[in-house]
Amino acid sequence: MAKTTEITIPETTASETIADLVRKIIVQIGEDPNREGLERTPERFEKALRYLTSGYNQDPESILNGAMFSVSYDEMVVVKDIEVYSLCEHHLLPFFGRCHVAYIPDKKVVGLSKIARLVNMYARRLQIQERLTSQIAKAVEEKLSPQGVGVIIEARHLCMVMRGVEKQNSTAVSSAMLGCFRENKQTRDEFLALVRSSKA
Repeated sequence: MAKTTEITIPETTASETIADLVRKIIVQIGEDPNREGLERTPERFEKALRYLTSGYNQDPESILNGAMFSVSYDEMVVVKDIEVYSLCEHHLLPFFGRCHVAYIPDKKVVGLSKIARLVNMYARRLQIQERLTSQIAKAVEEKLSPQGVGVIIEARHLCMVMRGVEKQNSTAVSSAMLGCFRENKQTRDEFLALVRSSKA
């Protein structure tokens, strides 16, 4: 029999906003939420958090569907150096870096800017880098049905830089390779070479 998991939601009043809860946090860390510098901080934090997690209100279909085109093109398409800003789900601290996306079409391509929008959509959620990388690759695969997809993300995590091991120069690299990018070493190597060329 499948195990059911109960989710317990901490008690808050129905009318409490994120700003109200942040005000309580400020008190808990020993600060005065009414002093001049902090007076509007809870509202600013709520507005910023809603923007940084706005990806929950979007879906890949609405982003990609209006910009798919039928073409007879079967060479690699690469969109590299897409800036990524996201929030680590473990500490709610930012991680940021660059994302490189490649695919080999099979009768369909998508507008290049839509790839960047797709990356933003998944990045603007509470994330771990590995899941973010995989979600981008799977969305391209599902919507375009290409011969293959490759995604690489290189990112710095403030949860490692500001706290914990405090390694300021560390970078995490994650990849997702689907279809011919996984099965064909030549395809994979071509993608990796194109990504490396951006650092030259």
